[in-house]
Amino acid sequence: MRTRHDVHVGDARSMTHVEDDAVDLAVTSPPYPMIELWDDAFAEMDQRVADRLAEGDGWGAFDLMHDLLDAVWDELERVLAPGGIACVVVGDATRSVDGRFRQYPNHARILDALTDRGLDPLPDVLWRKPTNSAAKFMGSGMRPTNAYVTLEHEYVLIVRNGGTRSFDDEPRDESAYFWEERNDWFSDVWTDVAGRLQSVADDTDADRERTAAYPFEIPYRLVCMYSVYGDTVLDPFWGTGTTTLSAMVAGRNSVGYELDSGFVAAFDDRVGDVPTLAERVVDARLQRHREFVASRRAEGSPPEYEAAHYDFPVTTRQERGIRFYDATEAERVDGEGETRRYRVTHRPR
Repeated sequence: MRTRHDVHVGDARSMTHVEDDAVDLAVTSPPYPMIELWDDAFAEMDQRVADRLAEGDGWGAFDLMHDLLDAVWDELERVLAPGGIACVVVGDATRSVDGRFRQYPNHARILDALTDRGLDPLPDVLWRKPTNSAAKFMGSGMRPTNAYVTLEHEYVLIVRNGGTRSFDDEPRDESAYFWEERNDWFSDVWTDVAGRLQSVADDTDADRERTAAYPFEIPYRLVCMYSVYGDTVLDPFWGTGTTTLSAMVAGRNSVGYELDSGFVAAFDDRVGDVPTLAERVVDARLQRHREFVASRRAEGSPPEYEAAHYDFPVTTRQERGIRFYDATEAERVDGEGETRRYRVTHRPR
């Protein structure tokens, strides 16, 4: 199996390289309006953003920032295939403007934008992010009433373009996840992202601090949950390429858009590590399942179905066809300047 990965230096408000209905899954995290890190980026696209902030008009700046994102959501609705799913990771913002502290509800505004475009909301996920801070509040401290709870979570908004997809059985069966993974992944609160796969997959803490990129396990988990082998995954806010990296590891195709050509150029250095990363991720998932099987046997209730391709049992009939792929080769094959193309060769484990 071979997968293709295209990265375009350009503005996702016009995804001219992507045909209508060509994307099976979108996994992305946009710049968060009213987070100061992104003020300049929004102002470069619309000077009125800077003007509103200078005038102390927080809500006006918030609206203008989201108006800019809306053009991306227009394109997302165009390229998302019938039955395709979009997952948008976003956090709210807290900020003092004109001397008044308030929360700016980015998740609600984006969900409204997506549903206004005809996408159906599905149950979302609260990703509770780890924090090293001992301070669990903002504001005046121990005295009522001017303290505020700390925002320690982000939202994974999940929407679908129409009804459920139809599938050929083979790619769907091979793309199955383990019963115990389903129980973790399809919870509406994620508290475990900092561990498990993240501990074997991520070595980009410095990039995450600098760019606010999400950790590898977020897009990898979503790709496994909402797509099958050979699907195409889109990230219109590509950043350091974590979504593309997860698609490479997971045996999906991908396409991304990124305004900063430096991030795209730097990704070349990460591609060579994909085979090692994929091996580690598959090893970790298989090891966790074997540990699960051992614990169930110790309890006297071992899984009762045999996996078709492996020497371990599984809990349900739907897991019997599960199959993992190693990435044996990953390379850049084409593209200079504004487009780069990568190819990954996969082999069944």
